Amino acid sequence: MDPRSGFCPATRTFCSLRPPNPLPPEHVPFSFPSFALSRFPSPLPAHPAFVDSSTGATLSFPVLLSRVRSLAAALRSTVVVAKGDVVLVLAPTRLDIPVIYLAVMSIGAIVSPVNPLSTAADVARAVGLCNPSIVFATAATVAKVPTVGKLTIILLESPQFQSFLHGQDPSQDGPPVEVRQSDVAAIGYSSGTTGRTKAVAQSHRRIIASALQIGAARPRTPSGTVVTLLGVPMFNSYGLNMLMRGVLMAETTVVITAPRGGVAGVMAAAARCRATQMFVAPPVVVAMARGGVGPEGFPDLVRVDCGGAPLSTAAASAFHERFPDIDLSLALGSTEGGLISKMVSRQECRRVKSTGRLCSGVQAKVVDISNGGLLSTNEQGELFIRSPSVMLGYVGGNEPNIPAFDSDGWLKTGDLCYFDEDGFLYIIDRLKELIKYKAYQVAPAELEDVLHTIPGVFDAAVVPYPDEEAGQIPMAFVVRQKGSSLTEDQVMEFVAKQVAPYKKIRKVVCVDSIPRLPSSKLLRRKLLKLVTLPKSSSSRL
Repeated sequence: MDPRSGFCPATRTFCSLRPPNPLPPEHVPFSFPSFALSRFPSPLPAHPAFVDSSTGATLSFPVLLSRVRSLAAALRSTVVVAKGDVVLVLAPTRLDIPVIYLAVMSIGAIVSPVNPLSTAADVARAVGLCNPSIVFATAATVAKVPTVGKLTIILLESPQFQSFLHGQDPSQDGPPVEVRQSDVAAIGYSSGTTGRTKAVAQSHRRIIASALQIGAARPRTPSGTVVTLLGVPMFNSYGLNMLMRGVLMAETTVVITAPRGGVAGVMAAAARCRATQMFVAPPVVVAMARGGVGPEGFPDLVRVDCGGAPLSTAAASAFHERFPDIDLSLALGSTEGGLISKMVSRQECRRVKSTGRLCSGVQAKVVDISNGGLLSTNEQGELFIRSPSVMLGYVGGNEPNIPAFDSDGWLKTGDLCYFDEDGFLYIIDRLKELIKYKAYQVAPAELEDVLHTIPGVFDAAVVPYPDEEAGQIPMAFVVRQKGSSLTEDQVMEFVAKQVAPYKKIRKVVCVDSIPRLPSSKLLRRKLLKLVTLPKSSSSRL
């Protein structure tokens, strides 16, 4: 193996250059909660396990463990939840959620969090995919739960749930349940940005591996305490795994419970709790880079971990310029593949166009999309991976699992990528979203990166536009900054000077907003619905 890039010429694969993670032997029975408990210091930490950023309410480590054990006992003895049963959680972020996750996993049941803002139809699809027996909901979300089968619904505001958290005797619920690391711990949901949402089975070992991938940022606080702000929702894969990471590392995790705080709320919470590190989505990084609170507002902040969606190079560069002493760590991950690559050191964080180096235990290969051959450094192809963090497979809905993996068990990520000679991974775009212009393939993400550097552009997205002569041409939707007089022609001229001729944007439409998920992930399929076949080939070629 090349010690610089991690490429092995004999196998034509890339291996991680990181030290191995201290994963337990695969044959040893461990649920994620039991593994986390085995690593806790004695006595338990004095600092809080969780803090509500809005109210200041805290959950200490002793109280957390007590409530987890009490709820687990109630689920087994009162609700009769058995190993392998699915427990769907339809609730906003609150201090009870980590307790539910840990209690469910500890008895070998499967937790399946769903976005509380989902429509009734979305919730019905999730129920159909994961087939839960229990649903935890709130008064605000329970109406979305379909009345099918024999679903037991537990309201988090109810006296019943409160009784489950306090005073249940774990010794009365029978012998301990043996949970294997390979057992399903959670069912997450792919974003559905380009198709129907899929249910993704994640093992206990995956959650253990993901939690161990990210160490603690070196704190600046006099006490040396690590305070992590979780600025992403608990219901998605990113939030769940980072929530569990905080437990495993025995850190203080501050959670955002304000329902409509948005980006400003995340930034205010980080300043208020004097966070040393933050896990956030791109909109928070963009807001920090554009102005408002400067470095003086985050005196203890050492690192910002950004994930969930791509961050533009322009935004990353602007962040580094405004916050030169704070590391901005970008990463590549997915619901199916877990955490794949990440920036660790300050030097790595300066590679703003990369998603870092492969995480510990991750193997990758770059596959030629035309002939299936295996490629080397600086050659573009589809990213295939193997790692402890890869999903077990899709569940429900007759979703095909085989096409997600090749015959040797490598997960096909669908990302067009390349590795450089130093082992840094660069994602060009999603293969499904490449624009077929004449004999060329054009990556929308590359053009979007250029658009974000144009003065006067607030947001932008690129989609294929059908053309009789070229097949498809790149079309841009642009949101102008307030007060900007930027024209469509100026946008096309700017981009034309920055890219190869076949990559030029040949049609521009100015819009009020770009449809995105809260994580900033682009909902390109919604834009594609606005694109119709032109009556004539009148686009600028």
